Amino acid sequence: MGRIRILPDQVANQIAAGEVVDRPASVVKELLENALDAGANRIRVEVEAGGRRLIRITDDGHGMNRDDALLAFERHATSKLRTADDLLTIATLGFRGEALPSIASVARVTLETATGEEAAGTRVEIAGGKILHVDDAALPRGTTLAVADLFFNTPARRKFLRAESTELAHVTALVTHYALVHPEKHFELTSATHTILSAPPVARTAERIYQIFGKETLAQLLSAAAETPLARGGLPEAPPWKRDPDEPARDPGKLRLTGFYSKPELQKLNRNSIYIFVNKRLIRDRLLIHAITEAYRNVIPPTSYPVVLLFLEMPPEEVDVNVHPAKTEVRFRQQSMVHDFVRDSLRTALIQARPSAGFLAALDSAAGASPSLMPPAASPLPGSPDSERSSYPNPADSDPDAFQAAAAETELFQLTPKLPTPVPGRLPFDSRGVNQSGWEDQQAWGEAAAALFQPGVPAAADGCSPSFGDASTNGLSPATATAQVEAEQAAANLNHLGSLRPLAQLRESFILASGDDGLWIIDQHVAHERVLFEKILRDRQVEKVQRQRLLMPMLVELKPWQMVVFARIAEELDRNGFEVEPFGPQTLAVKAAPIGLDGAALERMLSEVIEQSGMDSDEAKQNEDLTALRTRIAASIACHSAIKVNTALDPVRMEWLLLELAKTSHPTSCPHGRPIALLYSWKEIQKAFHRI
Repeated sequence: MGRIRILPDQVANQIAAGEVVDRPASVVKELLENALDAGANRIRVEVEAGGRRLIRITDDGHGMNRDDALLAFERHATSKLRTADDLLTIATLGFRGEALPSIASVARVTLETATGEEAAGTRVEIAGGKILHVDDAALPRGTTLAVADLFFNTPARRKFLRAESTELAHVTALVTHYALVHPEKHFELTSATHTILSAPPVARTAERIYQIFGKETLAQLLSAAAETPLARGGLPEAPPWKRDPDEPARDPGKLRLTGFYSKPELQKLNRNSIYIFVNKRLIRDRLLIHAITEAYRNVIPPTSYPVVLLFLEMPPEEVDVNVHPAKTEVRFRQQSMVHDFVRDSLRTALIQARPSAGFLAALDSAAGASPSLMPPAASPLPGSPDSERSSYPNPADSDPDAFQAAAAETELFQLTPKLPTPVPGRLPFDSRGVNQSGWEDQQAWGEAAAALFQPGVPAAADGCSPSFGDASTNGLSPATATAQVEAEQAAANLNHLGSLRPLAQLRESFILASGDDGLWIIDQHVAHERVLFEKILRDRQVEKVQRQRLLMPMLVELKPWQMVVFARIAEELDRNGFEVEPFGPQTLAVKAAPIGLDGAALERMLSEVIEQSGMDSDEAKQNEDLTALRTRIAASIACHSAIKVNTALDPVRMEWLLLELAKTSHPTSCPHGRPIALLYSWKEIQKAFHRI
């Protein structure tokens, strides 16, 4: 008997499930994409026990008839492909025909679907890949697919699932970000205990961000949009025997970028808050992540990452989505062009926006390692089945008496919200229905007041009537609140640095200046560092770097591996104003250096550049991009040449520094990512003095 045999369909489906379905969020992704492909406008996702016990997705799409409902559970059955040529122009989220049979092989699945054109819908029940029942049912147009007891017949896979709250967080992130890319559709996500996400349709993505994450998150993000025509080289040509000589040449199409990126003051310690969508498909792509980090090079620290929601649109022929079983990775036909377009578009948007950093916001702007950009309701409720308590031992099991005593003591100390002080009388509206305090929208005032006087909302500390500042958006629609945030962002920039009036120096390190928008505090060292950095790059580009010769060559001792790094970057050092040559096996002789560097600063700068260039030993670092090396050298020269702290400046020099800073492309931060200027805005000053 031969050794080779064909696997049963059940085993083949379970193997495919190992590639397509690895956790509840994978099931949600496949079913959610099917609902979107079906033209659904309203999608409801329900999960229990983080998706282990139940996942139910209901949509109002076009549904299926009885034959299609049964055929959908056959492997490689799909309505989205006809020929092999269709693989070159995939415009749908799903296309493989593996999702439903793979999920059905490792779970108990119930499908309810109807097209609305037939007398009855169809109900199909499957357990472990075996069809149990097929019945007619009275159903509305659309599809409901319930997946229960995931991995019930593969216990080894079930053991690898994480805590319920962790799995719920993955599901929440997935639904949230598909809601972001489809603001025109209604999304709802519920667990067994509460609603996590409820997002009715809105007109714009900015309104969706406000709707899900709130005003504070939207205020930290800036919008970007760009477009460029694609070259013909990316389109595959049909073979000669398939070409129609009378067919006109196809338009290569355009590459469009829209999205939101964070101000430099908002930083993360990982890439978990970078979300990329290509043709409305959520993907992971190293090429685009590298382009995003390059856009922020010398704007934020190299160890930090921004928050980015990036939406790319291009002809389907330009991107191959059939390179990963879970469809989470893609391959671009013109990779370099896409990379450079994303990098340059985001960097141009940063230059044009020139966002200013708030003084109060900067106090809490340390880079964080949050798992992802998540809605506030995603955190499981304390004590709910979705919490992590199942991962920890119960103290009542080990010592019941001590646990009861501690619980009794805890009950004696409980924080209860202070009820608001009732406001006597009536709200002073005049005959036109406009409040005398300046509110021009009676409905907005009424809704905001009603929201304020809810139980558990504290009154003003001094007992005076409450003040409604711009931080409150109660009662405002997403469109109105989004417009307010965008207006505030447009005003909060560094375009008026040149008009600031220097007032004084604080400890001979910081410049205090006044402007129409408030009080500015400028770090003189990093401000001068940014000015010098951009000047060095401009001079390097036109080969006009100024250098000064040393009276006596400076000898710098290096380690053997540092000499290897020096040999690799020696040419770029020469183009940046250095004249350095080996002077023995482990010694360099510095004969000339850029203007502004001398003595110990010169030696420290040279050692710093060599150290940083040799930190990584992988091949990618050995073949480091010339631009990255150039900016690294320029940043180091600027840092060691800039005005130091504890240096007295007269008013003329302070004014000159502010004028030069205003001319730079990125006056927001120094080349190493530290903030340059902080604004204590006029509104913040008024609030601090209880004026508003």
